[in-house]
Amino acid sequence: MTANIEIFMTLGVTAVALVLFVVEWLPADITAFGVMVALMVLGLVTPQEGIAGFSNSATITVMAMFILSAGIARTGALQKASGWLTRWGGKTCRRQIFVLGLIVGPVSGVINNTAVVSVFLPIIEDFCQQHRLSPSKLLMPLSFATILGGMLTVVGTSTSVLASGLSSQLGYGNFSLFQFVALGAAIFVVGLSYLTLIAPMLLPNRDTGETNLSQEYGLKDYVSEVVITPRSSLVGQTLQSSQLQRRFDLDVLELIRNGNHFPQPLGDKSLCAGDILLVRGGRHDLLKIRDGEGIEILPDVQFGQKSWQADLSSGQEGVAEVLVIANSNLVGSTLKDLRFRQRYNVTVLAIRRGQDLVRDRMGKLTLKFGDLLLVQGPKQSLLGLQTSRDLLVLEQRDLETLRSDRANLAIGIGVGVVAIAALTPLNILVSSLAGVMLMILTGCLKPGELYQAVRWDVIFLLACLIPLGTAMESSGATALLAQQLVAVGRNLPGYGLLSMLYVLTTLLSSVLSNSAAVILLLPVGLKVATELGLDVFTVMFVVTFAASNSFMTPIGYQTNTMVYTAGGYRFLDFVKVGGPLSLLLAIVTPPLA
Repeated sequence: MTANIEIFMTLGVTAVALVLFVVEWLPADITAFGVMVALMVLGLVTPQEGIAGFSNSATITVMAMFILSAGIARTGALQKASGWLTRWGGKTCRRQIFVLGLIVGPVSGVINNTAVVSVFLPIIEDFCQQHRLSPSKLLMPLSFATILGGMLTVVGTSTSVLASGLSSQLGYGNFSLFQFVALGAAIFVVGLSYLTLIAPMLLPNRDTGETNLSQEYGLKDYVSEVVITPRSSLVGQTLQSSQLQRRFDLDVLELIRNGNHFPQPLGDKSLCAGDILLVRGGRHDLLKIRDGEGIEILPDVQFGQKSWQADLSSGQEGVAEVLVIANSNLVGSTLKDLRFRQRYNVTVLAIRRGQDLVRDRMGKLTLKFGDLLLVQGPKQSLLGLQTSRDLLVLEQRDLETLRSDRANLAIGIGVGVVAIAALTPLNILVSSLAGVMLMILTGCLKPGELYQAVRWDVIFLLACLIPLGTAMESSGATALLAQQLVAVGRNLPGYGLLSMLYVLTTLLSSVLSNSAAVILLLPVGLKVATELGLDVFTVMFVVTFAASNSFMTPIGYQTNTMVYTAGGYRFLDFVKVGGPLSLLLAIVTPPLA
């Protein structure tokens, strides 16, 4: 195979991968897995090179940091910070954003920022509810502050860990733990200043303080009370035997009999004349059930009144919003396939995806990361959801479900891992793996929670994209791309070339994964630096920071996706707020680097 053919094939695989990443026909980790397989099948990498990413030190370090972060979060150590926000947050939006950034930024430097947002998201929701604020004023700054804080150390994000591994692979050695701290701190100050002073004028005010969940999700027209008449064919049947819910695509939320309320599960309960069912369904199905089953729809029944209100006030029933988190086993499946109601003993009333609301035929909708589900069920079932690794309940986690007596121990282990890596010759990979063992031995994490703590989609994404960097280098594709950049940037000053690299990397990371942007552009940047006499570490810092600081789209970074739906944002909100921040950092990062 000639060199030109290898370059053509490598760039072809890369181009196909870029398209698949953008259109999201498949999850990003599956696309990366396909890239790895294609490279081996085409002979662009050997089988050993193809699977080398799974034993790469960067991949293993990221996996260990996920587990350490989970151990700290599982003990409730981060929940203690909620008191700081309440105590110092004040009443102005600028002060609240500033205090929030000071809290979550440094924490994100040593704890995975996805874990930080998972903990703080319900804390922010509660804080906004107490202070009659719109969550849209604080949730985007929460995500942006964790992204900025993640660059304070090399282990703050998986992107910088991967960049460190690539640096070593290319012969420049691993980054030291605090090699980013000076630049990261300066960028954090600039970014937090923007979030505090400028962002409040740009952030939307999606005012949900005066609306209840039923109004927010537009459920008024979809939840009704129906009464079973003596002539109904359902008299004497159970809900299960009648297949009422399956035949008419209805959800029976509760049964009312002689003033007594019976919540789910109701499948085995025999129906009697005079029973009232609270059902959720489309207008068409409600009319069909009235005409075909001898059921009458009670007039002027609105969601949030009568039986529902009685259930909520009695404390037996509850309504909650739950977020489908990354690496959830629910992603890619439908509610029907999952038997969601039977699994969690709650009923899904509506699904919000970005600005889209789904209230009809929800059973056939394939769930995605970032979907927000409005669920109703017994309070004990909602409490049980707090322990799920697939869903995040948007209310503060019950302290009884946390190992708060081990919080200080978990923090000590995390600090010890960082200190040992910084002050001794021991590699961060070794110290982080030792920290994982200590988390298990001290009971901060149970052995069964070890595998649940890892974001396997991120691990597969990292491991499967590493062979692409190998193929780009060995085929000569990296050198070819570098030549083109050198031709464009030869007449530019160093600042101009670094700014061009920053902008290019930022645009790529806005539509691709951060890891893909680093793997593609870090080797190219190093060849450009060598060719034009630039400092190689300056170039690596610029590319790494540009890939990590992704603010312009809700899909550019996983924390943006998490707050996208919960904050009621629109896609352009991220462009409006994140675009100026990205431009500001593109101006200040190159000279600081």
